[in-house]
Amino acid sequence: MIVVIGGGPAGRFAAMRLSRGGRRVRLVEKRSAGVGGQCLHQGCMIICALNDVARFIDLAETFQNHGFLNPPVRVSYPVLVRRMQETIRIITGVLEQETKQAGVEIVQGHAEIQGSALHIDGVNTSYEAVVVASGASPRIPEIPGCSLSGVYTAHSILSMPELPKKMVIIGSGVIAAEFAYIFSLFGSEVTILARSSLLRTFPGQLVVEARKDLRRVNIKEGVRIEEITGNGSVSGVKVTDANGTMTIAADAVLLATGMIPNTGFISGIKTSSDGSLLVNDRMETSASGIYAAGDVTGTGFLTPIARHQGRKAADAILGNPFEPDPVAIPQAIKLKHDLAYCRKPGEPWKGLSIPGPAGPGTFWDVTSHHTGSSTVEFDQDGLITGLAEASPAASVAMAYLGWMMNSDIKIEEFDRFVEVHPSPDGIPWLLKYLNGQKR
Repeated sequence: MIVVIGGGPAGRFAAMRLSRGGRRVRLVEKRSAGVGGQCLHQGCMIICALNDVARFIDLAETFQNHGFLNPPVRVSYPVLVRRMQETIRIITGVLEQETKQAGVEIVQGHAEIQGSALHIDGVNTSYEAVVVASGASPRIPEIPGCSLSGVYTAHSILSMPELPKKMVIIGSGVIAAEFAYIFSLFGSEVTILARSSLLRTFPGQLVVEARKDLRRVNIKEGVRIEEITGNGSVSGVKVTDANGTMTIAADAVLLATGMIPNTGFISGIKTSSDGSLLVNDRMETSASGIYAAGDVTGTGFLTPIARHQGRKAADAILGNPFEPDPVAIPQAIKLKHDLAYCRKPGEPWKGLSIPGPAGPGTFWDVTSHHTGSSTVEFDQDGLITGLAEASPAASVAMAYLGWMMNSDIKIEEFDRFVEVHPSPDGIPWLLKYLNGQKR
């Protein structure tokens, strides 16, 4: 029997691939809510649900500014959370049915690994192989006051009883930006406190677009967090910047300070300094017969990477040839627009950006010059080395464009590309323009 620990994207994909490969598979999930992992219960789907509502409010405000719609639209946060959780339960049921139909046995339980020994709910369990896909959890920084009532992470934000009047978000990455956009549209006064710069790993043009989308948010960069203040519950955050020390009032604080792999139940296996399991190119850990995949390996914290690694671990066990690792990984953040990019390692040779075209989701933003943008980077041979786009559906387009990049598609080949019209996607037009300039 093969035991898979964790029912998120990496674990489910590994389990189903192994079962379809003819192996008996038991998937152990500790979450009482069922399979789906952080992505479904505390991550991607939560952002999608909340962002849909925020974008609706944003669009309503745009229509109001044009003078033909009269908001305000108000959010009932408790009702929103309740209805969202109802939908998540439906999705969980679909995923469980899919997994079981693939021949996987799903059990709820707690695993413990000590070297090569596996215990499920305290019972020593024999195995042919183990795939550890236990995911990751929010990192809690060493800041005084983190235990106060009113301090949340992305995993606990749904327990917030009502919308805060003033929310402080500590962090500078994707989670910080996405929640800042959401709660600023919900009516909270939001402040981002960033130790460095906002979205520092993103292409510069997308950071420009993100700042447009976050125009309602007070963004403070280059600050040091001294403490979260309050007597039992949050009252503010004390920070120091170039101008001195100040306290920013808040009745809710969201910690968006990164993730740490869930390896606390494991001993006797080599880990890196952040606690993630070290694996080789076959997803094998230092313990014979024990593999790892997904966020627990500390690589990227992205659902597509987790799925890929889950399949790869399964193929290693089955003796199948591996899917090639993609050179460029499409990524996206959801604000007013999708801000998506895909970039090969190395410096781009040259690039060009254009404003996003008018189309579905951008027509009414033409007058405010907020239609997004498209950026292409390429080398001297015409190979596309980087793409970035801010548009209503950039994340969908970027998945296919990223595949084209990994397939070494050249700019000149887009002359045969037939686009859908109307569309807010400007990348095909930019690629055709660049090809014309090369002639």
